[in-house]
Amino acid sequence: MNNYDSINEEIMAGVDEVGRGPLAGPVIAAAVILNRQDPIHGLMDSKKISEKKRNILAIEIREKALAWAIGRAEHDEIDSLNILQASLLAMKRAIESLSIKPELVLVDGQHSPDIIYKVEAIIKGDSKIPAISAASIIAKVARDSEMIALDSQYPGYGFSQHKGYPTKMHINALKELGVSSIHRRSFAPVKQLLE
Repeated sequence: MNNYDSINEEIMAGVDEVGRGPLAGPVIAAAVILNRQDPIHGLMDSKKISEKKRNILAIEIREKALAWAIGRAEHDEIDSLNILQASLLAMKRAIESLSIKPELVLVDGQHSPDIIYKVEAIIKGDSKIPAISAASIIAKVARDSEMIALDSQYPGYGFSQHKGYPTKMHINALKELGVSSIHRRSFAPVKQLLE
């Protein structure tokens, strides 16, 4: 598939995060160590897969992976740190929660968290590296299901539909209902309403 397949038998973790763009809720990261002897077919960037396929793949990843873990940073951490630092913190928490310690960590994007392991950031890694694709799927399914659950706690905002992203529906609900306790106060559309 690519030159990362030739990394001898190093224990490699793929890491990705979901939820940098939303106006509400946490940013969630996942770290996955795939089993090379038990490959999972159909892995790709979670944004390019239907919700139904993502949910099926997430179950398969959790069953077949050698190890997987979720890390998160809450909305108030996002506000105090900024979204990039909060994303890196969520990634670090996911990596540190793995039951198997990786020898190499491959992270999607330009930035990598400050960890004790050998780490490399890969642009568009979620479409190049199966372990990063797997992490993006696990993180997306975890965050989406959480936003669906938050929909009943915070009715009227439509979290189950837009997952906190700044859609027209969400912006209108914010103007009508005001800012909830899980909204990110440092994000412009929310900040403007508070001012």
